[in-house]
Amino acid sequence: MKHCLAFLCLSGFVLRALAQCTAPASEFHLDGDFLIGGLFDIHQASAPIYHDRPEAIDCSSQPFSLRHYRMFQLMRFSVEEINNSTNLLPNISLGYEIFDHCSDTQSFPDILNLISSNGMIQPWHEPHEQQTSPYKSKVIAVVGPRSSTHTLTVAPLFMVDLIPMVNYGSSSSVFSIKAQFPSFLRTVHPNTDSIEVIYHIVQHFNWRWVAFLYINNDYGIDGRELFIKRIKDTEICLAYTKGLNDNPDYSQIFKQIETQRIYIIIVFTPEMTAEALIESAIQLNITNKVWIAGESWSLNKRLPKTQGIKNIGTVIGMSQPVVTIPGFNDFIYASKSQNNCLNAEQNMFCNQVCNCSSLSAEDVIATNPSFSFTIYSAVYAIAHALHNTLLCGSGRCNGNIKVYPHVVLAELRKSNFTLLNQSIQFDENGDPKYGSYSIVFWNHSGDAEEIGFYELYPTITFFINNSKIQWYMNGEVPTSVCSPECPVGHAKKYDGIHKCCFTCEICLNGTYINSTVDPYKCIHCKKTEWSAEGSTSCSLRVVEYIPFTDSGALVIMVLACVLVGLTAAMSVLFAINNNTPIVRSAGGPMCFLILGCLSLSSISVFFYFDKPTTSFCILRFLPFVLFYNVCLACFVVRSFQIVCIFKIAAKFPKLQTWWLKYHGNWLVITVAFGTQALLLLVSYSFDPPKPYNETVWYPEKIILSCSLNLAVASGSMILLLSWCSLCFIFSYMGKDLPKNYNEAKAITFCLLMLILTWIIFATVAMLYRGKYIEMFNALAVLSSLYSFLLWYFLPKCYIIIFQPHKNTKQYFQGIIQDYTKTMSQ
Repeated sequence: MKHCLAFLCLSGFVLRALAQCTAPASEFHLDGDFLIGGLFDIHQASAPIYHDRPEAIDCSSQPFSLRHYRMFQLMRFSVEEINNSTNLLPNISLGYEIFDHCSDTQSFPDILNLISSNGMIQPWHEPHEQQTSPYKSKVIAVVGPRSSTHTLTVAPLFMVDLIPMVNYGSSSSVFSIKAQFPSFLRTVHPNTDSIEVIYHIVQHFNWRWVAFLYINNDYGIDGRELFIKRIKDTEICLAYTKGLNDNPDYSQIFKQIETQRIYIIIVFTPEMTAEALIESAIQLNITNKVWIAGESWSLNKRLPKTQGIKNIGTVIGMSQPVVTIPGFNDFIYASKSQNNCLNAEQNMFCNQVCNCSSLSAEDVIATNPSFSFTIYSAVYAIAHALHNTLLCGSGRCNGNIKVYPHVVLAELRKSNFTLLNQSIQFDENGDPKYGSYSIVFWNHSGDAEEIGFYELYPTITFFINNSKIQWYMNGEVPTSVCSPECPVGHAKKYDGIHKCCFTCEICLNGTYINSTVDPYKCIHCKKTEWSAEGSTSCSLRVVEYIPFTDSGALVIMVLACVLVGLTAAMSVLFAINNNTPIVRSAGGPMCFLILGCLSLSSISVFFYFDKPTTSFCILRFLPFVLFYNVCLACFVVRSFQIVCIFKIAAKFPKLQTWWLKYHGNWLVITVAFGTQALLLLVSYSFDPPKPYNETVWYPEKIILSCSLNLAVASGSMILLLSWCSLCFIFSYMGKDLPKNYNEAKAITFCLLMLILTWIIFATVAMLYRGKYIEMFNALAVLSSLYSFLLWYFLPKCYIIIFQPHKNTKQYFQGIIQDYTKTMSQ
């Protein structure tokens, strides 16, 4: 008793009454060669304790937890089982000093007592003094405490002297940081693993819209942060999250959940908090929910049998597998039969009060079995580490070895033993390198039925038997989404702050949606691909062009060859009849230039077929534009000469003299050729015609063609139009010339055919951009060439061959004389 008083005074606390230490030391203390400390919150301070003077908390006045009392008994059982073993720690006895650690802020006297033997805390000052300084701690290791908050407040005191803490219930991820907690190990899996299991459950059922309710302490906050981190970059959205304090407003919490249409509620809280939450849900008539229970309350024995529990929906939980501890039930029956709690005359320590006289063995055995194996394995891990430290073997241990906690810690880290068919090991962070989780379902019988598992080692394996779950929705898996999934071919568009809330927009032609990569963006197809509206992939475009083997191309090329043959034949015919009036009236030597240019212009036709290349594109335009320009210039000159002979010569004799003296006709033709050649050279130097893929008009096709920069080539086009206009003007002026002398009329008709041809082509080009537009272009070129060949030269050939009487000087002079008489009258 005096130790308790001295200890409290040293710690700055004052006992309210010595009578509070009413429990026998036999349940909380056991002598042995080596002591293990135990911290269990048999009573739990549910609310802050206010006082006006320094004093230690009276744990016996706080709410009693049968579940944690069961954990307390498990440590006692484990130690006594080890002491009865002949293989583990032979000839060595383990003792324990257990405290009811009911508060994270006011239960420090028991902690200070554990790490000091005489009320003084004396950590070593220098490493080299370890072997010479008397060690003050009375324990070699500590089991507990259970909650993360309790552990965070006391762990630094044990870390100072590297006293091993083998924890059975603190799962906060912060304890994996060895720089802060070097002597901390645990047999319970960290929150990282628990959250991973919860994530897999949510993902398995394709739930996207969830709420996360957590206890507002280190354990709950850590779980929430890990969950938020885990669902980042996934399709799961945290629609609502709330930390539960001592007196939460459950009505407001559930109202918010209902407003947001959330049907999946993750409850990451201790058992007592979860009980209050579920009971409130029953009272508030919260229905049609799926509750995902954390491991601390998923095996609760009372809640599944509570009246109205079926109305709240479906409860699925995860827990570490329940391992039956052989002999524990017999230990409880034997312990309760002694009725030690009624003996209040033995020595006792502060906060070593159980108030257990009214408990039956059945009550203890039937309570929530969670954390049973973690406590059992924690005690055994310490025992095996001590066994290795003392070099035990052959039925004995070396009792002459001085045991320091940090030496036991080194052996703990190397733990590798089998316990109840489970290999116990720790990783570099002090976390268990073994174990699994069970997935449980609260069935209609009020039991937590195992429906799946999550194996951690050696490889991660997740499985749920869906057929075992009795859903509240008549056997159908509930859904929980903010917005229903978009139809195929639609992209999501954010509608609010959550990625799970969206509207759907169909992907237009030329785009597609790949939901596995980015469901929020319509991706443009490549230029060589196409897609219809609402597509999920692109298809290759069909490449189209007119090959040389196409029947239409063959016909056009044959016509071009025929044109060349006709021009050659006419040239020969004109050469034979070079001095006849019909040849001279057609232009004389100029006829050969026109016929030659028509033949050269026809070269362009052959390059409108097959796959276009840069050279093909240049030759498609250059020969026609250059040499057809010369043809038009020749016809302008010829039209001018006809008008000059009949109308201008009499009025302007000097103009005719000048024209004949300086060979005006050849001068104009030379200037026309030089000007067009220069314009083509300049334009092709800046931007020559080049291959072009037409992808706009037909999304499923690629039309191979040639592009011509009209702005750059405008000079050449304007020059051609200018010659056409002049030719038309001069030829129209000769419309009233002699009826049988029809040179001007023939030229006029040819020009009309030329204009009509290109108007038709321009109209077709505006309405149609398929591969056959190239064939139409080639036909327009041929038509332009044939218009002069057929309507200007062919009639003259006919006269030469079939009407030679019209090809005489007398015939032409008679026509001119008749016209002169008519004009003079």
